[in-house]
Amino acid sequence: MTHEAAGVPPTRNDDDRQDDDRTAEPQPAPEAQDAPASPAGDAGAAGDPQDAAPRPEARLARAVQAAEQALIEFEIAVETFRVEVENFSRLHHQKLGPMYARLDELDAQIAEARAAKTGDPEDLRKAKEARDIVMPMPGVDELFHDWMDSDGLSPEASAMLTEQPVRPPKRVRPSEEARKLYRELARKAHPDLAQDEPERERRDEFITRVNAAYGRGDVELLKELAAEWAAGPAQPLAPLSESEELYARLEWLSRRKELLTVLAKELEEGAIGSMLRMAPDDPDQLLEDIGEQLLGEVSRREAELAEMVQ
Repeated sequence: MTHEAAGVPPTRNDDDRQDDDRTAEPQPAPEAQDAPASPAGDAGAAGDPQDAAPRPEARLARAVQAAEQALIEFEIAVETFRVEVENFSRLHHQKLGPMYARLDELDAQIAEARAAKTGDPEDLRKAKEARDIVMPMPGVDELFHDWMDSDGLSPEASAMLTEQPVRPPKRVRPSEEARKLYRELARKAHPDLAQDEPERERRDEFITRVNAAYGRGDVELLKELAAEWAAGPAQPLAPLSESEELYARLEWLSRRKELLTVLAKELEEGAIGSMLRMAPDDPDQLLEDIGEQLLGEVSRREAELAEMVQ
């Protein structure tokens, strides 16, 4: 037996080394184990368009687009129903209007016949009301449209009826305060003080309003104009950001939808809309059914009138 020297690795023959090579597990290279992750690889993953988070404005723009499409569909539905109601109302008037008129006339004749028999003041009043429904007479105010007052025809109405020129209104003598305000405004806002053409146009428009107020002696309006001039020209609004424009668009769409909702409700709850909703699939048949009912009412009233006048 031989003893190896301390600190010296034991020697092995070729056969031992071959056996070790066959049984040993393959080990990865140290560089592969300890190599850091490639920065280029991380950057490529983060830069993938599919993994990048969308901008808030992009999501808001999609919401606006969806709201616009929904509002368009809602507007189409409301307008379609409005046209249907309008058409049904026209047909209802054409086909059934004469029957309603006939019923009103029969009601008036029946009420008049009853009042003639009884002479009761209440029956006379009802007869008059029934006749007024058939032949409503406009009132004096409706006929003359403020041309007549408690003293008779107004001077303007008389002048127009007699083809005379209408008298101009009395001239107003401006007060001292009005003259003072006018002079101050004229000095400050005179168009000759303008430095460029847009400023001259602004001053021309303003002085025109000042002259009109002074001509009427309107002190309060002159004070308002003085405050307006002191405040200076309106500053242009700062441009909105993309988000602000999108939010403003959403608010407008919301208000528009509210208005359409009110309109749709009025159409549905109206007399014609309510009738149309009773038979949305066959409104023509509904008109025929209502016509038959009205014809029956006409026959009953005619029979009632015939009995009363015998």
